[in-house]
Amino acid sequence: MHPALVAGIWAGALLVSSAGGWLVTRLVLRLASRSRDAGRARRSGPVVLQPLRVSDGPDGEGAQTVLRGGTWIGVLERLAVTASLLAGVPEGVAVVVAVKGLGRYPELRENPGASERFVIGTLASLLWSAAVGTLAQRLVG
Repeated sequence: MHPALVAGIWAGALLVSSAGGWLVTRLVLRLASRSRDAGRARRSGPVVLQPLRVSDGPDGEGAQTVLRGGTWIGVLERLAVTASLLAGVPEGVAVVVAVKGLGRYPELRENPGASERFVIGTLASLLWSAAVGTLAQRLVG
């Protein structure tokens, strides 16, 4: 395959992974925040339903405040995952997941809404970037 075509596939895959992943992740987080139990802690005993506040759930104000910088971290995460798969180094995905999880752990420990947002957003982002990276890698051959 011509090197210019390979470079074009790489560039296109990285662009689709980063920009498209942002859209996919936002959509998944919005859908998750609409679930009936978004942001509610599990308790034993009788269940008392209370109305949700704007700050509840994975897409709520509280979770977004705790996870500052998440948009940029997500873009970098998707670029790293897609590039790792394109380069034929799938172990790079494990490094990205480990660094991201360890870096966010102190913030997530105390905030269930932020923790839920982190898990949902990370999984949506990783699935998208892995799909794009795998498809592009197969195109490059």
